[in-house]
Amino acid sequence: MGSTHTHDYVVVGAGSAGCAMAHRLSEDGDADVLLLEAGTPDEKDEIHVPALFGELFKTDVDWEYYTEPQSELGDRELYWPRGKTLGGSSSINAMIYIRGNELDYDTWAAQGNEGWGYDDMLPYFKRGEHFEPGADEFHGEGGPLNVTDQMDPHPTSAALIEAAESVGIPRNDDFNGATQEGVGYYHVTQEGGARCSAAAAYLKPALDRDNLTVETGAQVTEVTVEGDRATGVVFEQDGERHEVAAESEVILSAGAVNSPQLLMLSGIGPADHLREHGIDVAVDSPGVGRNLQDHLFAFTVYERTSGPPDPAPTTNIAESGGFVRTDPDLDAPDLQFHFAPVYYMEHGFANPEEGMGFSIGATQVRPESRGRIALDSADPFDDPVIDPRYLSDERDLEVLVEGIERSREIAQAAPLDEYRGDEVWPGEDVQTEDEIREHVRETAHTVYHPVGTCKMGDDDAAVVDDRLRVHGVSGLRVVDASVMPTLTSGNTNAPTIAIAEKAADLIRNR
Repeated sequence: MGSTHTHDYVVVGAGSAGCAMAHRLSEDGDADVLLLEAGTPDEKDEIHVPALFGELFKTDVDWEYYTEPQSELGDRELYWPRGKTLGGSSSINAMIYIRGNELDYDTWAAQGNEGWGYDDMLPYFKRGEHFEPGADEFHGEGGPLNVTDQMDPHPTSAALIEAAESVGIPRNDDFNGATQEGVGYYHVTQEGGARCSAAAAYLKPALDRDNLTVETGAQVTEVTVEGDRATGVVFEQDGERHEVAAESEVILSAGAVNSPQLLMLSGIGPADHLREHGIDVAVDSPGVGRNLQDHLFAFTVYERTSGPPDPAPTTNIAESGGFVRTDPDLDAPDLQFHFAPVYYMEHGFANPEEGMGFSIGATQVRPESRGRIALDSADPFDDPVIDPRYLSDERDLEVLVEGIERSREIAQAAPLDEYRGDEVWPGEDVQTEDEIREHVRETAHTVYHPVGTCKMGDDDAAVVDDRLRVHGVSGLRVVDASVMPTLTSGNTNAPTIAIAEKAADLIRNR
């Protein structure tokens, strides 16, 4: 076993939140920060070329998780890519910069989480951002994360936007501005045509600080707890066991899958479940691993008859899209579209080998279904049980069916006449609502946005308080997407980074 070292802060996980935490905490030259990442350095070429993100799936920079069989999705075990490298999932994602809707954060605040309303969060989004088009009341300048316009979008993406406008969806050039509703191009986390991951944005500029240590290939196996205080962590690296002490705090930023898993392995979780696996109970916290929420993609896919065969290397594939309400009386859009000028079927694994395509992914952004993360065993190297219970609430399916119908309406509009070939998914023979439901059940997959498994709040199911401190144990916080009480309306990378920006202030009492 390696010797025990002491640091002020030990941050577990170098993903979207962990990189931001390490950067902000080490800004204080007196604070000694250790960042532990189970994966490798982010050296793979495909990480940095935006168009190649799909080639990172099921490689050594991906945890490559699978869900339990999903009863509402034809008993399929769904593949979940999660980043296992510096930058975490921000190193393998589609780089879309979406904050969500004001309603998301105001809902968190209304549930008793003080300081988490939209007006509270906007300064943190702005602080973290360098918005290349220029600062304004909604955007920041000079922050670590470079956010920019699409550099070289495919002509099909423009036609998809025009088609959506032609069926009555308003144009919106900034989904993070005054309103979320409408269609347009997505802003992306890129700089000079390359991916701007959390590692590129936050970690690389801080690596020369003497008070920041980063260890890769270092998988944390437990948080050490003495009495009611977290004292450090145990990790394995190159087959050796190491123990490190945290003088101030341990910060779990391991994500919606691994943060609850680590808490449970450390004796913090539902007592009966921990005892089942022979784990001593330090804190009976029934909400650990519960409240799992994720977005589902339901795709409509067409052959494409014109335009360049391939998008530019700078493409994030889902170049354009937007947000609409399925019911005009809703307080905020409940349906998101991702438009892609290529085939995108089953994460790209089921794409036809020949020809060109375009795809419209429909997503219900505020799902009602709730699942859980649980332990499969007490071995930290075993994957946890992932059971999102997709579509267990019937309302989620109805919004996705509506999403397919609206996707078809967009695809059949005149601006796409020169691009549109035959419908591949669902296909001409799928017309009734029941047939569309079956298409969703057979083909829907994750949009890669799991959250909620260490939710913030003060009820019995809450795992952390509104300062992100774990209930029942001091010196331990969770800072990542798992603390979201409810899923944000859109892609989750930007909100996760903003959570970390705010957490850094909470920790430093600013």
